[in-house]
Amino acid sequence: MELLEAHDRAMEEFDRRVHLVRADQWSLPTPCTEWTVRDLVNHLVGEQLWAPLLLRGATTAEVGDRFDGDQLGDDPVGVWQRAAEKARGAFERPDALDDEVEVSFGRIPAKDYGWQMTLDLTVHAWDLAKAIGDDDALDAELAEAVYAVMRPEVFKWQDSGIFAAPVQVPDDADPQTKLIALVGRNPRS
Repeated sequence: MELLEAHDRAMEEFDRRVHLVRADQWSLPTPCTEWTVRDLVNHLVGEQLWAPLLLRGATTAEVGDRFDGDQLGDDPVGVWQRAAEKARGAFERPDALDDEVEVSFGRIPAKDYGWQMTLDLTVHAWDLAKAIGDDDALDAELAEAVYAVMRPEVFKWQDSGIFAAPVQVPDDADPQTKLIALVGRNPRS
């Protein structure tokens, strides 16, 4: 699966679940132990707001703290939709993935950044599903592609605190189980 297709599917997985969040679920805990549903969606909104700027060459210093704090206001779903549309457009812009972008740990190929964003969307779609009691099954092809591409990369980040240590799963586990376990979530919880 190519990056843009994977990114679109991951965006759809997360988007579908955002639209399922009921008014009484925004304060529920998520598998991201320090985040509520609202915190999780706010995190993804912030990530989407950064994307157009980084893909146009902005530095992290230029973006600064403008997306810190609550971005959701009184319309979390609407804010998510607008941020997601901007990010999708930025990734789909011709030549957007041909350059480098600056992220918190330096300059990386824009394609690598795209896969990181796809990983974030995919894993957090699972987190959100678990939190709100939705079906946590992810698109199987997406899970397989993200796992295959990101498996070697995630181990580089383990000491940074981005993810908890991987959870052990059987070698014959399906790709979704392997992906969720790779980033420190217990797929059986």
